[in-house]
Amino acid sequence: MTRAPVDSIALPPFPSAEQRWVNSEPLTIGALRGRVVLVEFWDFCRVNSLRTLPYLRAWHERYAADGLLVVSVHTPGFRASANDDAARGAVARLSIEHPVLLDTDYALWHEYENAGWPGRYLWTAEGTLFDYHYGEGDYGECERAICELLDTECVPLEPFSPADEPGARFAPPTPDRLQEPFSGPYEAGAAWAVLEPAAGGGSVEVNGTMLSVEHTGVHPLAEHGVHTHAELELTLGPGVRCDAVCFTPGLLASST
Repeated sequence: MTRAPVDSIALPPFPSAEQRWVNSEPLTIGALRGRVVLVEFWDFCRVNSLRTLPYLRAWHERYAADGLLVVSVHTPGFRASANDDAARGAVARLSIEHPVLLDTDYALWHEYENAGWPGRYLWTAEGTLFDYHYGEGDYGECERAICELLDTECVPLEPFSPADEPGARFAPPTPDRLQEPFSGPYEAGAAWAVLEPAAGGGSVEVNGTMLSVEHTGVHPLAEHGVHTHAELELTLGPGVRCDAVCFTPGLLASST
């Protein structure tokens, strides 16, 4: 997390349209006074957003009773994730119980001048910005900042993944492929595809193996554990659309 340079940046108001909220009534600035608020911009079709979710869910469970309010702001980065019904389905499928705002029109994103997914902002009980962070990582620092604002004892969560361990080292992956051809050589820790099936589901073939596509979202195509040079052959089944093939960093084999 990065400490805010000043203590006068005020929490922007949330949209009041009821249909844009999942798991909550519309949240007003007045109702939030006295609560520490953690806002994270995310997209259910982005792997890095999904890898932060275990921490957000755990912080909601740990600290809601102490005054923390976690709000996930879903701003779509792909055609597939711009479907509000699919986003609501993802919230249920991913067992998200805290409030989720559907920011499909990027209104709050622009209000924050947010720089990417995930983008995390921690606000004081007085409604001023305290800390912020872009991307994965810094989970221990974020939790300690939450506890500082809540004035509660802090024992940060154990990392949910080896990639989150202190000192983990990565190699840069192949850039994401946002249009065909999606197949070809790559180097990464894993390969993923943003897929939208026809009604009733569909399938894709990955290096000769059939993969069922039952819902819109990002689906794992290959997972290597460490940085690996590999080849991807992806064939889409009838009615399945691919918005992107994404590659995530792999741990260097010497990481511990």
